[in-house]
Amino acid sequence: MGSAVELILLLAAVAYIIVKYINIINNDTKIENQKITEEKASQLFNLIVKEAEKKGLKIEQDNSTSSNSDELSETDQVLQKIPNFSKEKFIESAKKAFELILDSFSKGDTETLEKLVSKNVAKKFQEILNQRQSEGITSETDLISFDSAEITNAKITKNDLVKITVKFISEQVNLLKNKDGEIIEGDEQYIQNITDVWTFERSITSASPNWLLTSTKKS
Repeated sequence: MGSAVELILLLAAVAYIIVKYINIINNDTKIENQKITEEKASQLFNLIVKEAEKKGLKIEQDNSTSSNSDELSETDQVLQKIPNFSKEKFIESAKKAFELILDSFSKGDTETLEKLVSKNVAKKFQEILNQRQSEGITSETDLISFDSAEITNAKITKNDLVKITVKFISEQVNLLKNKDGEIIEGDEQYIQNITDVWTFERSITSASPNWLLTSTKKS
């Protein structure tokens, strides 16, 4: 109990000294003097910590800023640079976009697709749709649920374009039917577990919150 009281008194003393030094800083216009003052305050706090440790007590120092920064992945460090970016909101929006694009592609709704995907992706989708149409093939896609959706990569290009890659794992029922309505691929009773890796893109300076799908691949 005595050691705890002594520690409190020591901390109170150092707090008073640090406040005095802060006042000096506020009234001092010389940068060099400010640096010296800050160094002295830091040295005093370190002395208090050492004194407490000698008495068998431990003071936890706050290194949250540096440690959190060190713990961030490269992807999260990039995401932090995007103004007003929320990982949670982005994932939810990406899942909605995934569902809408999947449904539009299945139905051959090119008008909707053109609003959600890049020109290159729209061109590839159109080629597949044209081929199916020429063969009298129709498709049906039923997205049952998402097992997971996570950001796996993010980068900002020299042109200030943000590219975010998302890995979707979902359960789907996919069917292809011929012109007579007969199933030629897939099974109505079979739920597939499918992994898709999609990349979304947007200018970091854009005022629009909309992202375009620029790349798709199966994993």
